[in-house]
Amino acid sequence: MARIMDLVLFDLDNTLLSTDSDFEWAQFLIAQGVLDREVHEAKNNVFYEHYKAGTLDIHAFLDFQLQPLTRHDRATLDAWHTEFMKTRILPNIGAAARKLVEKHRADNAVMAIVTATNSFVTGPIAHEFDIAHLIATIPAQDCRSGSFTGLPHGLPSFRDGKITRVEAWLEAQGLWWGSFERSYFYSDSHNDLPLMSLVTNPVAVDPDDTLHEHARQMDWPVISLR
Repeated sequence: MARIMDLVLFDLDNTLLSTDSDFEWAQFLIAQGVLDREVHEAKNNVFYEHYKAGTLDIHAFLDFQLQPLTRHDRATLDAWHTEFMKTRILPNIGAAARKLVEKHRADNAVMAIVTATNSFVTGPIAHEFDIAHLIATIPAQDCRSGSFTGLPHGLPSFRDGKITRVEAWLEAQGLWWGSFERSYFYSDSHNDLPLMSLVTNPVAVDPDDTLHEHARQMDWPVISLR
């Protein structure tokens, strides 16, 4: 089988987006009066600081993040998400991010967004970028009613879990890393160093301090999409 030119993987939060969609979704629900501001805003900030520090307990965070999805029917959640896209997400998608995606699309690359944020939040964002493949943490649901259980389904797409999930996705298509001439991963976070270290072309995007220093030592490209 002839090799495909490129595999291009994009982190989402603070990479293609100039904000964190996980954090923004919780803040949106607080602003809507759906979640208690005093309790949830404090917890949301604590989890976000743990993520930035590389100390996030992903299962504790998912318990916090996914529980609100269980309290409302899918039609209500979808309506809120439409407003969330307009007010919180679209203003944080810059021209440079769209141009980068289109550059790789023009090269006929196989593209995927690889994110720890759950697929309910990120699915419409992937559609906005017209990226067909989304590798995200999956919130378990009843597929007949659309109601969420509050639990993750399968392995969260976080840290080394991103590698496992990407390789399962490739395997399901009859592909592997060697199917591509080049593989790219764009990310802002040191939490993504396991996957960045695996691809042939890691690119640090507006990186945190830890990733910036690692990229400097490894001579990886550092770019800004802001």
